[in-house]
Amino acid sequence: MNHQVPAFMESFSRLIATPSVSSIDPLLDLGNREIIDLLAGWLADLGFGIELMTIPEYPKKMNLIAHMGSGEGGLVLSGHTDTVPFDEGKWQQDPFVLTERDNRLYGLGSSDMKCFFPVIIDVVSSMDLKKLCQPLYILATADEESTMSDAQALAKSGRKLGRHALIGEPTGLMPVHMHKGILIEAIKLTGRSGHSSNPALGNSALEGMYAVISALMEWRKELQQQYINDQFAVPVPTLNFGSIHGGDNPNRICAECTLTVDVRLMPDMMLETVRADMRDVISRSVTGSGLVVDVHSIFNGAPSMHTDPASEIVKVAEQLSGHPSGSVAFGTEAPFLNSMGMQTVVLGPGDIDQAHQANEYVALDRIQPMQEILQKMIGHFCVEETGYVN
Repeated sequence: MNHQVPAFMESFSRLIATPSVSSIDPLLDLGNREIIDLLAGWLADLGFGIELMTIPEYPKKMNLIAHMGSGEGGLVLSGHTDTVPFDEGKWQQDPFVLTERDNRLYGLGSSDMKCFFPVIIDVVSSMDLKKLCQPLYILATADEESTMSDAQALAKSGRKLGRHALIGEPTGLMPVHMHKGILIEAIKLTGRSGHSSNPALGNSALEGMYAVISALMEWRKELQQQYINDQFAVPVPTLNFGSIHGGDNPNRICAECTLTVDVRLMPDMMLETVRADMRDVISRSVTGSGLVVDVHSIFNGAPSMHTDPASEIVKVAEQLSGHPSGSVAFGTEAPFLNSMGMQTVVLGPGDIDQAHQANEYVALDRIQPMQEILQKMIGHFCVEETGYVN
């Protein structure tokens, strides 16, 4: 498929040049409508039917569902269109200009995961789509990097798409059938300010947060003794203290303190149960202190993902990639697709160690293997008697 490289580079360049940062900070959040317009135009030109799914709470954001063919089976190729914010001063080149250097393609979102869409466009434009006997869907979502609101809205919509799905997140061309869930909470303690010369004049929220952190560290130890899965590189659940902010002056008792935490859950841990248990631990840690506790979810969380490793989509992905399927610690939209009745595997050309980094890149030699995997994957699930996969 080398003859398609110029077309691939052109579409990839345009996607990189179109900012689509998502963030829980409204000052940084940009939405994804321009990216969706580009993809919708390209896919419509190839004969795909186009559906745009808007999310009322997020008018700058939408999902794209492009489809061709009909039937009850088929394949969904899915990816998110947003990127994380970036540190401009740490980039050696413009993050919005696709830059080829040392057999790498640099750009914000190049690995995670804008590269997946031009690969799809390149593959489907080279195939005879009139041979489809089962539907092919292209799904592009918003907000995966912040709240996953658009994937959750799609799952709640009751829509039925294909029977099998592949998400092109950065896995280094390794198929993934299992990943951890994620829970992110903000904990705010409110006390009373006063002069530091007399502790009785106030109630320190910062000292109260020390008790919260200590209790959460003990709870983390309990979780890690209870839940162990050696299929993961980090075989236990984790709890990370991500940020803490409190107080305004050394000689003033701290009246407010906020802590954010990130919890990664094993597949047998239920999201709401863990959230409730954590909030109970926090509440008990400051009982009797007089501090006011407010805990809220930064986003609703994402459950863990587990697709049966014996399922057809996983077995086909293993055969086409030449690698056994495994697990990763990072989260994706896969559990939401699984909840819609799909068998989902995660497999993409990027590398997770490049995600969310300055000077992010995808290796150029990953592109053609990914094209070949997708071509044969579409052939297996959507085209009659291809003989691609035995």
